[in-house]
Amino acid sequence: MDPLRFHPIIKQIRWGGRQLGTRLGKPIGPDANYAESWEICDHGVDQSVVATGPWKGWNLEDLVKQKADDLFGPAKSRKQFPLLIKFLDCQDRLSVQVHPNDEQARQADPTENGKSEAWVILDAQADSRIYAGLKAGIDRTKFEESIAENRIKDCLHEFPARRGDTVYIPAGTVHAIGEGILLTEVQQSSDLTYRLYDWGRLGADGQPRELHIAQALECIDFERGPVEPVIPTETQADGHLIESLVECQYFTMRRRTSTKSFEIPTGDGFRVVIVLEGCGTLTCNDNRDSLKTGDTVLIPSSCPQARFDADEQLVLLEAALP
Repeated sequence: MDPLRFHPIIKQIRWGGRQLGTRLGKPIGPDANYAESWEICDHGVDQSVVATGPWKGWNLEDLVKQKADDLFGPAKSRKQFPLLIKFLDCQDRLSVQVHPNDEQARQADPTENGKSEAWVILDAQADSRIYAGLKAGIDRTKFEESIAENRIKDCLHEFPARRGDTVYIPAGTVHAIGEGILLTEVQQSSDLTYRLYDWGRLGADGQPRELHIAQALECIDFERGPVEPVIPTETQADGHLIESLVECQYFTMRRRTSTKSFEIPTGDGFRVVIVLEGCGTLTCNDNRDSLKTGDTVLIPSSCPQARFDADEQLVLLEAALP
């Protein structure tokens, strides 16, 4: 099976902007609230549909059901594609929230997964902030007191958002993305979020948006403490830089940077490749496919070759299963 390209699923939310189109080439309309582009998704009614090639028109759910060996490898077949890949354009600050782990998610909805996620920041304004984890010493009692006194922000660990940073948010981590940030996200296939605080804003109906305090408190890992950006582990292979960003039980993430040709190994599971910067060509057998910033490609396990030729410095994010 050759590499797969999908139509993005565009989500319009009040905190979005226009960079999904202007910076990443996504098909947006005239509005100013394009918040998320779901690049690869097998989650209920949200289904990625193949855009080109012999599988054009197939959705990801059907590919998983009928071509699992090709996608995952014979020993790794699954009933659902396990990762959800997104771009986010955050022009306003997102709510303070937490995601459940697998066990907690299935107590709420037997069809859901937990949600551990990781972000790679593509761009950020000079004053943009990331809120990740709680300050040292904040336990459940102190956090509940802060909720009652409307001072949750005082409990949040925060740091400046910087282009190129990776932030890993395991399930149970209190977090929020600040305004002025463009990022890509790799996560478990889940859409279960518990909102703790919305910065005093009102919804479109003039009322505060719903909060999920009780559910959130049961999901928060109060032992985690502050979360800092990932420190990559660097290696060199075939003349290009490989940075190991995340190694967790749900996914791995590597960033590859090169001005030359290189290959990504295939045969032991799928690879998701996201073009973070630059342009080039992906060659599989005799098929050549042009790549540019913002493109996302799913390379099935049965793909016999995946060679990348950089036209300029090419920066790829590679996501896979551990």
